Amino acid sequence: MKQDIHPKYQEINVICACGHSFKTGSTMGEDLHVEICSDCHPFFTGKQKLVDTAGRVDRFKRRYARGGAQAAPAEA
Repeated sequence: MKQDIHPKYQEINVICACGHSFKTGSTMGEDLHVEICSDCHPFFTGKQKLVDTAGRVDRFKRRYARGGAQAAPAEA
């Protein structure tokens, strides 16, 4: 490696909007502020919400709530 051309790799703090913080290595040189982390992300917490803006989820559940035996009627 060439000398004096690479950025300095150091330990920084990552601070989430939820208040959780942890240390990681980076060439950034200052604290990193993020909006979401593994402590508050719905995928990791298991508290995932379905965002239904047009009623599509409810319509899907109503259409296929009858069971697998009957097919949905064709729309004409």
